[in-house]
Amino acid sequence: MTTGPLRDDEEYKLREIERALRRDRRLERCLRTFNPPRRPVPARAMNYRPRARGVAVLLALSVTLMLIGIITSQPGVIWAFAAIWAVTLCSAFRLLCTWTEA
Repeated sequence: MTTGPLRDDEEYKLREIERALRRDRRLERCLRTFNPPRRPVPARAMNYRPRARGVAVLLALSVTLMLIGIITSQPGVIWAFAAIWAVTLCSAFRLLCTWTEA
């Protein structure tokens, strides 16, 4: 690729292109009013507060079931704790991923 001056025929073609572009009113208006698009915020990152409340409720329920399971040693309560704890961990992980993504 050369960086020297343009040849006569290249300069002529370039001037013709520039002349045609100057006559294009739609292009001129578009360039005059051009606003670069903002980086869109992912929809998932915008609604993390309700999800955070849900994770807090699941965490409180898990701790409550854990304490009741320790005190009573009933298998049903322990299984309920195991199920809720798994859901709590998955939800907390998804919430953490959403927070770090934005």
